[in-house]
Amino acid sequence: MRIHSPSLPELHAFAAAARLGSFSRAAEELSVTQGAISRAVARLEDHLGLALFAREGRRSVLTQAGADYLDAVAPSVATIESATLALHQRRKPQRLRLSVAPSLFSHWLIPRLPDFQARHPGIALSFAPYRRDDPLTAPDIDAWVRVGRSDWPAGLATDYLVGRELVPICRPADLQGPQAIRAPDDLLARPLLFHTNYPDNWAHWFAGVGCNHGPLVPAADFELVSLLVQAVIAGLGVAVVQRALVEPELAAGRVAIAVDRPVLLDRGYHLCRTTTRASQPALEVLRGWLLEQVSR
Repeated sequence: MRIHSPSLPELHAFAAAARLGSFSRAAEELSVTQGAISRAVARLEDHLGLALFAREGRRSVLTQAGADYLDAVAPSVATIESATLALHQRRKPQRLRLSVAPSLFSHWLIPRLPDFQARHPGIALSFAPYRRDDPLTAPDIDAWVRVGRSDWPAGLATDYLVGRELVPICRPADLQGPQAIRAPDDLLARPLLFHTNYPDNWAHWFAGVGCNHGPLVPAADFELVSLLVQAVIAGLGVAVVQRALVEPELAAGRVAIAVDRPVLLDRGYHLCRTTTRASQPALEVLRGWLLEQVSR
């Protein structure tokens, strides 16, 4: 069957020029030259055998035939454009911008991200700088992972992820030989390394396992978990940390659990997102994946 309809570029040029009343404005809207619009309309008029525009001064005005043709084809042109744009948008990566507490980011999340990318290639993640005093309201951030308890501000939906298990760590060599660590009391004879921001962690752990002690004096304190772990590896002492933050080091044998009696904290890492924004399918996918990871 012979096709009688003209090309889409010709129809777009015609519809834009008719709607705007100007070939130059149509060219600006379609990001082409005015000459391209003129040639497209001329080809369309030649194809139809009708004049679609008449010149009135510097304006291009539709003829009656042009007005009738516009009424007939404009809805179809708009439908094709909308359908194509929608399909294109579905193929574009859905973008999520997250802000993640650094310790969990480097020790727990990053090693798992290749699995997320492999399973959800249509979602592109980007990461905003961490701010300790972040009010969790920035419009350019879709979700946050933060340390907290259950007293989150109104307007936030939260899911607990990891971080409540507190365990003491040492070098693997510290579990061998006559001076090996075997019980909580043995840790009191070792240099105790503290986390600067959570100086009560050691007291909390000893209380949780029922070990009495005198004043706990830090041999050294470190602001970052990564530095605390490196200090343990270097042999400076023993530390108590959230188990989730030392998974890579435990798996690689760089550190060991000194006494495997975890004590629960009242705080942990939570996925936080605002309840005032429209639902984001990509964010729900990420939430489901994170909850699957922690369930393992």
